[in-house]
Amino acid sequence: MEVWNSSDAMEPIFVLKGFPGLEHVHSWLSIPFCLVYLVAFVGNVTILSVIWVESSLHQPMYYFLSILALTDLGMSLSTLPTMLAVLWLDAREIQASVCYAQLFLIHTFTLLESSVLLAMVFARFVAICCPLHYSTILTNSVIGKIGLACLLWSIGVVLPTPLLLRHYHYCHINVLSHAFCMHQDVLKLSCSDARINNIYGLCVVITTLGVDSVFILLSYVLILNAILGIGAHEEQLKALNTCVSHVFVVLIFFVPVIGVSMVHQFGKYLSPIVQVLMADLYLLLPPVLNPVVYSVRTKQMHLGILCEFGIGGGFR
Repeated sequence: MEVWNSSDAMEPIFVLKGFPGLEHVHSWLSIPFCLVYLVAFVGNVTILSVIWVESSLHQPMYYFLSILALTDLGMSLSTLPTMLAVLWLDAREIQASVCYAQLFLIHTFTLLESSVLLAMVFARFVAICCPLHYSTILTNSVIGKIGLACLLWSIGVVLPTPLLLRHYHYCHINVLSHAFCMHQDVLKLSCSDARINNIYGLCVVITTLGVDSVFILLSYVLILNAILGIGAHEEQLKALNTCVSHVFVVLIFFVPVIGVSMVHQFGKYLSPIVQVLMADLYLLLPPVLNPVVYSVRTKQMHLGILCEFGIGGGFR
């Protein structure tokens, strides 16, 4: 269906896309997507419940992990309604106000995930480089303030984008590229002068995802330098092992983000399905895999999950 918005008095209506050329199997495609959303939901809720119940996990590392789990829940749930509406019901029309709200949530949780990953590597840095002061530096109050600062920063940075989009005119065929709304996808449909929003969006990416990734890399250089300064080989391996889970999670988040950016910038001749799949991976991969990584790689979390489900002795 194609919708043409020519009236300034009416709120524009956007049309979502599923998988181009595969519309006839959308109902079948909904099955694996439902499973993915279910795994993401169950995995992150399990992480949260285990940390809440097990007093031995009331430590800075696991508090940050619970913030990450909440962020992953928000990221997956922000795309769930429209994704399943398109695949199940072929309901593709979406009001502009709903679209703006969705893209605000998607991009806010994306930036929040990046900020939380940076906070987690800071916690690893303190634990390895200043172990004697770990509990005094990362108190519950400090962790709460860091989490709140990350949330307010993400909201404040993303908020201008939907506000600017509301004032633009859309006089083209308002068909989006995905089954959910994203900033650049909506922006390219505008027939207004969108230079401010384009520049602002670029600045946001550079000052958030770009800066966060650089600081994460620099932090790991300092952490590796500190680990190499440890005399005992076994202690070095033990310290490195505490960072492995976080490194995997960082790669799970940033590799799809870079892939989406590369596809949008240089993938003009690629199949539309490739762009759709890359966007889906970027939004669904972290919420699905992060709980798996931490539950498998972190012994205390692994034991806590076993205890939660009554398998084995757990902590008892």
